[in-house]
This record gives sequence, structure tokens and C-alpha cells, in this order.
Amino acid sequence: MRKMHQPSLLDPTEHAEHATVASLASGAWAPTREAALARLAQVHPGAYARTRNALNGAVSGLSPYITHGFLSLHEALARVHARHPLDVQHKWVYELGWRAFFHHAWAHRGQGIFQSIHEGPLPDAAYVRELPADIVQGCTGVPVIDQAVRTLYRTGYLHNHARMWLASYVVHVRKVHWRAGADWLYAHLLDGDLASNHLSWQWVAGTGSHKPYLFNAENVARYAPAEWHSPGTVIDTDYDTLDRMARHVRPLQPFTGQRRFDPVVEPLQPPDLMTAPPTSWGFAPPDAQAVAGREVFLVHPWCLGPLPSVVTADTVVVAMCLSEFHQARPWSPVRWQFVGERMAGLTPLRWHGSLAQVKDALRGARRVVSVTDPHLKPWLPTLADCLPPTALFPHVARPCHSFSQWWREATRGIDSVDALLAA
Repeated sequence: MRKMHQPSLLDPTEHAEHATVASLASGAWAPTREAALARLAQVHPGAYARTRNALNGAVSGLSPYITHGFLSLHEALARVHARHPLDVQHKWVYELGWRAFFHHAWAHRGQGIFQSIHEGPLPDAAYVRELPADIVQGCTGVPVIDQAVRTLYRTGYLHNHARMWLASYVVHVRKVHWRAGADWLYAHLLDGDLASNHLSWQWVAGTGSHKPYLFNAENVARYAPAEWHSPGTVIDTDYDTLDRMARHVRPLQPFTGQRRFDPVVEPLQPPDLMTAPPTSWGFAPPDAQAVAGREVFLVHPWCLGPLPSVVTADTVVVAMCLSEFHQARPWSPVRWQFVGERMAGLTPLRWHGSLAQVKDALRGARRVVSVTDPHLKPWLPTLADCLPPTALFPHVARPCHSFSQWWREATRGIDSVDALLAA
């Protein structure tokens, strides 16, 4: 189903040989470098290419580790290529490229990624700006949607196909603006990345692509386990009807044929979102005395990999969460725990505070270094000398408005994975 220029919603490295939906549903993402490398060691690109659309296919769930910097795209490709030699045009390499492309788009569009790039099937004003309670509570009566919501809350993760189905239903069936859905999904995902998430929702919505992404019950039955199947529901129809539905201000009448079953689903209580980590997790206000006169390396939520070579035995490592970001973008408890536990494994000094508080605490430090990330672009450069992250693809200076265009530029003159890794 998915072509080269269809994005993987938020998970560019989601497939390995023997994992299943059941194993993902266990929520087994230990926030350690060892766990990240163990998942990476299981990746089998051949299985990815064969089964990437199936919910019970070969899913690795690497994206939480990539989003939060446990692994870089460069390391992910280098380790997989060492075991399974790849062509630079392999589908798994494309998936790595999607994350890099979305960040390329973010770098050029800035805050523009949070607005519709162009009009979709309907004007923006035709969509409501708040998610209906039955979606948020996982009790729509459409099994594929309710299963997706419940899996999201339980694990902090969804397979790419489930994300696409959920987004399509929210926007095209329920007429909810893509931004409301994107903000909601981001808050609950372990691998939530603002560029990948919001631009992928735009791809589904048709505001960042040439046409809306649609799906039906037959598509679900082909790629999902039985409990996700949705016969006799509003999506149990043909694609022409779904396209007309996407272009009508109000949803068309739902399917009225005989239902195979009538699911009764109790409403869920969604997890409360948190704008700050609990102090019981070891986070404290910024402390100037702890860093006075010292070399400091700032760890942040997107920089949770091995400490770089600039960190010497005399360097004070401080893990920092800025209140300005999290007031605007609260996280689920599951994501806070994932990040908090990893930070605790890196340093006993964990701060949560405002930009002014952190800046004041660091004022007496001899030098402060960190690794840049676009999530903290407005704030981090005022606090530290920022090192660039390890990149996989060469920098593309001119704005590219499609993945295909960016891919041609990023791989120009590169005819092998070895050459890409060297570039």
C-alpha cells in the first residue's frame, strides 16, 4: 500500500523480524541504551519490506529511542547495514529519510508546520477544533478506532498504519481539524516528534499532500488482528463514498446494512497530561551551587544517548526540562516516566524550571555545552554552546516541498549506503 513518498507517521524505523502487536502492547520500552541496542539488533530490513503494513507484522518500535536521542539515524543505519547489507534505495533507508525530511521542512517552515500548508478537502473553518469525547474516551463503537486509542493510552505507541487510520477517521469522518488531533496524539506518544507528527497529520488531512488519505473496513481487515475489524460501521463502505464523505461539511449517513456485531465499549478515563515531572522522580529547581565554576553538559529530553567526548571526568552533567516547553506541550505520565528514568541513569542532577531560573543557575558555570534540537530552538542557544547532532543525510540548503524532491537532493551522487554513512 505505502509507496516511497508516503510517510510513516512518526516511526521511521518501526520494523524488525519477529516482533508482534502483542509484544508492543506490553509497553516494554525500557529507557536504557541497552534496551535500545537490543531492539536495533533485531531489525531485519527484508521482513520490514514484506510486512511493514500489517499490525502483526515485523515491528521493532525503535522510534521512541530515536526521538529521544538514545540512537541517531546514522547509528541505526550503520548497525543494521553491518548485519544486513542494504542498497541506498531500500525501503528501510527511505523510512529513516522521512524523519530527516520532516526536520528539513520544520527548519524551513518554522511555526508554519502548525498551520495548514494549503487547503484540504474542506476549508479549515469547516472542521471543529476540539476532539469529541467518544474519541478521547475510546468508545466510538468503531473497533479499529477504539482499539487504537486504548493501545495508545496503554503503551504510548501505535503502529504506523493504526496512526493513519486514527488520523483519517478523526479528520475525514468526524470533521475534526487535524491540528486538534495532532496535538492530542503528540501528548501521548513516547516517540512524539513535532515535525514528524504534525506534518504526517497534514499528509493524512490533505493539507500537506495532494489528496486526503482514506481507509475502509476492508483495509483494516487485511492488515489488523480480528479485534480491530470494523464491519457494519461508518467505514464499512467503498472509497468513492469515503471521498464524498471527506468533502462534505457534515458526515454522510453511516452504513445501515446488517451488522455482524454491535460492540459495547465502556468509556475510558484518558491519562491526565502533566506539564512538569513529579518531584518524587528526583527533579528539583535549578541549583547554582552545583555548577559554580564548573564545565557543564546539559542533557535534555531529545539528547539521551551516550555522553559525547566533550564530557570529561570534571564535567558536571545536568538533565534539564524547561517549563516553557512543557507548559505548551504537556506529556502523558508514561512519556514523563520514560524520559525521567533515562535522565536518572545519566546524572543525579535533574532540573525542572523556567528559562530564567536555568539561566540564572548556569551564570556562574565556566562553560555550558549541549546538543542542539529543534524542539528547544527558542531557548537552548541562550543557555549553552550547542553541538550539532550526528546526522545521516547531507544538509539540503534549499527548501524542498516534497519527500521525493528532498530525497533526490540528499542522495545526489550517493550510490551506496557506505557512501551515505561516509557523507
